[in-house]
Amino acid sequence: MQRGLFTSLAAAIAALFVVTSAPAAQAEAPLNYVALGDSYSAASGVLPPDPAASLLCLRSSRNYPHVIAARTGARLTDVTCGAAETRHFTTAQYPGVAPQVNALGADTDLVTMTIGGNDSGVFISAILACGALGVLTLGHGSPCRDTYGSSFEDTVRTTTYPALVGALQAVRARAPQARVGILGYPWILPATGGCFDKMPVARGDVPYLRSLQTTLNDAVRRAAEATGATYVDFSAASTGHDACQRLGVRWIEPVLQTTNLVVVHPNALGEANMAAQAIQVLGLG
Repeated sequence: MQRGLFTSLAAAIAALFVVTSAPAAQAEAPLNYVALGDSYSAASGVLPPDPAASLLCLRSSRNYPHVIAARTGARLTDVTCGAAETRHFTTAQYPGVAPQVNALGADTDLVTMTIGGNDSGVFISAILACGALGVLTLGHGSPCRDTYGSSFEDTVRTTTYPALVGALQAVRARAPQARVGILGYPWILPATGGCFDKMPVARGDVPYLRSLQTTLNDAVRRAAEATGATYVDFSAASTGHDACQRLGVRWIEPVLQTTNLVVVHPNALGEANMAAQAIQVLGLG
């Protein structure tokens, strides 16, 4: 009886020793995260600047990639650069600024970007042209729509869309295992009305530019679907946060009464909310 009790006790102690001495489970390794894209990814105009970036790129240390990395613990390689076009994924943008896909590799786990808005000069050209014409008419009528018609949207559909597909394919070729997210552009203007004191666009051209942005975001969405990437949609999330709203509510800084060094771009609040939406849609926790 005593021998059996002793044997059972010894076995229990041995089992306890095995359990307590087993090595602890290793913590999950951080994601290898590469951020690509243009000035909306770089947060151009938001201070402070990223000391690791070329001065030509106007990259902020408060851009949405830095926010995502801070919230998820990801290991960030940030090659975002203001004024980037889709072609700068595979060709150098400036001396010393390598093609953006060079930062990718087989070990890349996560890629994010905003890209396409600078292609063919369509989007920025439209904003500048509509602003100039709006000033000339003192905000009346629809001079931009009357002058340019469907030309801007036609270029997005016929030129920007295939360029987006090509850029995403280049990303996939360099990072075949990565989760790829491409963000849409948050609303710059409200659906109607506008705010001539902040954004000098004629009242009738506000829906015209809103339609152009809708077409651009739709091209981004379709390119994502065509290449297996995930589209991060801001059509609902950024409603009511356009450049016409007051400081503390708006995500995009206006041309006039602005607080950013680079106008018609996201402020720090906008970048933080872009990060939050990307984290949710991409399931980053």
